[in-house]
Amino acid sequence: MEPYRREIRIAGFGGQGVVLAGIVLARAGMLDGRQVVQNQSYGAEARGGGARAEVILADGPILYTDVLHPDVMLVMSQLACNKYGQDLATDGQLIIETELVSDVPIALQDRASGAPFTQMAQDTFERAIVANMVALGYCVGRTEVVTRESLIRAVEELVPAGTAELNLAAVAAGWELAPVPGLVHGSMSGPLPPLAGSASVVELDAS
Repeated sequence: MEPYRREIRIAGFGGQGVVLAGIVLARAGMLDGRQVVQNQSYGAEARGGGARAEVILADGPILYTDVLHPDVMLVMSQLACNKYGQDLATDGQLIIETELVSDVPIALQDRASGAPFTQMAQDTFERAIVANMVALGYCVGRTEVVTRESLIRAVEELVPAGTAELNLAAVAAGWELAPVPGLVHGSMSGPLPPLAGSASVVELDAS
């Protein structure tokens, strides 16, 4: 049996909380008892430039620490999708911020799903800044790369003081967008129901 190893990449632009999302995900993996590697990078400008966070989760020692072909990729901008989409593993899942990513390569459309995370954060919490937590909740609900319990604990530990309640609510909102777990390896399990109101889940179909 092949050892468990999952590669996750989260990408967008500075100011979206991409790096925090990666750190929270990595901590949740640790709480699940996995071996974890996490790294991040920024573009030329901290806010508005490119930002990327990568996480590797494994049951054994992680000898190769680079993410080359992510099993799960969350892209929060069109630039990130254009730049990294081609790296997605053959059977990986692509999750998109649908307000900011309008052009998904045809080859990836049958493995892509998403929602307007930023719009939902603004409409529901009047805080667009928690779009990263909405997206992270959706991502984990969709892929089950970490457990919900560990994700909650990681959020409680790592978000800025006084914001835990808001960030946990954002994670829960994202989780509810993805009620049907997908598989990191294999096709997605059918269409997701739309969220009530203006925000809706989108699954792309290349046909």
